[in-house]
Amino acid sequence: MVGADVLDKHFVAGAGDPVYILTRADAADQVRAAVATVTGVIVPVTPPLVKDGTAMIAVTLTDSPDSAAAIATVGEIRDAVHRIPNAEAEVGGSTAVKKDMEDAAARDSRVLVPVILLVVFLILALLLRAIVAPLLLIATVVVSFAATMGISALVFNHVFHFAGADASFPLMAFTFLVALGVDYNIFLVTRIREETERHGARRGALIGLSATGGVITSAGLVLAGTFAALGSIPMTFAAELGFTVALGVLIDTFIVRSVVVTALALDFDRYLWWPSKLFRSGPSATEPEPADSDEQVAPQPSVV
Repeated sequence: MVGADVLDKHFVAGAGDPVYILTRADAADQVRAAVATVTGVIVPVTPPLVKDGTAMIAVTLTDSPDSAAAIATVGEIRDAVHRIPNAEAEVGGSTAVKKDMEDAAARDSRVLVPVILLVVFLILALLLRAIVAPLLLIATVVVSFAATMGISALVFNHVFHFAGADASFPLMAFTFLVALGVDYNIFLVTRIREETERHGARRGALIGLSATGGVITSAGLVLAGTFAALGSIPMTFAAELGFTVALGVLIDTFIVRSVVVTALALDFDRYLWWPSKLFRSGPSATEPEPADSDEQVAPQPSVV
């Protein structure tokens, strides 16, 4: 970092880490001319080094090699050289590698996030034998993840002052938090379902929460402490991942599982279990119907 600061003071930002282009030797002049037209490139472009019919051209950028502007410039350079017929030009260097990693991470997120959610939905649907409950549980996981990422971004930018995040960080954090969040959902909701069969929807939700609350809270605290320990590693990626997962686990433990999921179970009542047998049985099969106001009913002892 000290060396990079010295270079920035005395040289162009991209001087220490150029972009490299490999191309056919007979197309080197065309490639140089095409690159020179791209904004963000130091002109004139360095003459090529030629060996065995292949030319290597080092291109210096005006922006820092790891900046968003430099990554955008690499994309423009690739577009320019790929338009040259039979040049067989390939653009490399650390900035190009970073661009490829970001593009791959973005594609992975677009593909894997829906696949992960679909697999989780199918597992929950088979376990709970319902559709509404799995959809609501997945929604709580997604909202919890969004809240966690938002809070983490604020802390990273304004408290820790991190310069950025790895391109794969959002997907890794999502995978961890979805897996852990679904675990807690399963602990709670399967117990609620069991109690609903015996005591009815509303009472079953409350009994399920009280029965699993201690287990979920203890597990959440242990997991949060474990991931928070990653912050002791002198590496930005590890610190960010540890903080984010620990924060997400605490949100899941004390807010989502303890409040939101139970509240949804109370609000949706038996409709939470649509279209299972538990939904079709109706409140009369699981909860006593309220007595008619004109009838005198003897008080019944409460069951705790």
